[in-house]
Amino acid sequence: MTKKLYYSTPHTHEWETTITSVKETEGHFYITLAETAFYPEGGGQPSDHGTINGLDVLEVSLVNDEVVHKLSSAPPSEVVSCTINWSRRFDHMQQHSGQHLLSAVCRELFDAQTLSFHLGQDYVTIDIALTDLTDSQVLAIESKANQYIYENRKLITYFVTTKQLQELPVVKPPKVSENIRIVEMEGIEFNPCGGTHVERTGEIGLLKIIKTEKQKSQTRIYFLCGLRTLTDYTESSKILNHLTAHFNTHRSELVNRVEKLDNDAKNQAKEIEQLKREAANYEAATLLSSTENGLLSKVFDNKSMKELQVLAHSILAEEPVLVLFATTVENKVFLTHNGSNPLDCGKFFKEQLPLFNGRGGGSPKAAQAGFTNEQLLKFFEFAKQQLH
Repeated sequence: MTKKLYYSTPHTHEWETTITSVKETEGHFYITLAETAFYPEGGGQPSDHGTINGLDVLEVSLVNDEVVHKLSSAPPSEVVSCTINWSRRFDHMQQHSGQHLLSAVCRELFDAQTLSFHLGQDYVTIDIALTDLTDSQVLAIESKANQYIYENRKLITYFVTTKQLQELPVVKPPKVSENIRIVEMEGIEFNPCGGTHVERTGEIGLLKIIKTEKQKSQTRIYFLCGLRTLTDYTESSKILNHLTAHFNTHRSELVNRVEKLDNDAKNQAKEIEQLKREAANYEAATLLSSTENGLLSKVFDNKSMKELQVLAHSILAEEPVLVLFATTVENKVFLTHNGSNPLDCGKFFKEQLPLFNGRGGGSPKAAQAGFTNEQLLKFFEFAKQQLH
């Protein structure tokens, strides 16, 4: 049976050992070792990465309580040197221990049990049995968790029997009935867990809740621990420094400046829309003079479809004409009337578009379609002749 160094000495990341078995399957080699610090995926924690005699470990799994290492080729000797990607492993230890601590604080402060846990590459989440969290509650949870980190409390791991388990105030029942491993966080909790953990809460470094989301009757908490927190703070500081330099203001004034900028932009957008409507009314009066046999048609090379619709609306408010517009900006044609014309615009487009490889449609009162550059003007001229 493999000695599991990831339990007995979780900080071990380089060691020598011997191969106890090798099995080849479909071009890959599955080996077991006398000792291993490679953690197999399980309990929400990903498996470790690293090398065995310089060969990349592709996968680590637990099969019948035996740790199996997947390699692309077999090591040439029975004695091997093993190395774990320590930065990745320690990150997982920080995040997993941080999750235990955060879950414990949620129970302590708000009697909220953790329902699920996910350790992702960029962030960690827990779902707690609480419908919502206020900003003040989030701050209280974060502050209490970091207080425990500063106190540098011990984390002790050990195995117990089912009988011994009954004497411990565990936070949840274990998923196994034998070799039950307990992670005891000094003065905080007793948690059945098979993952790797730091030895003291101080190694978690810093815990930061980055956001919360309501998930039906639960709340999902996104958080970071350790180096992830520092990395996030560094990136956030870069952004803040760039914005303060751009707006030539202090960080404390950034929110007010951005809100003012947003309000100014909204007001300017309203003013622009009003000016566009006024311009459309003026242009409508000018265009109406070019109506022929009840049809007003024109190709525009500087207007969007939305602008053409606004212009058509202004025209139809003045006269019950049939409007046929095209825009080379978007390669689209627009046909509309106010309902007084018997023409079914949508039906007309549906019947004629296939002849010009156009795509679109509409209702009896309005229709639009898109074309290639070559077909746009051909369809426009065809429609103009048909509708006169």
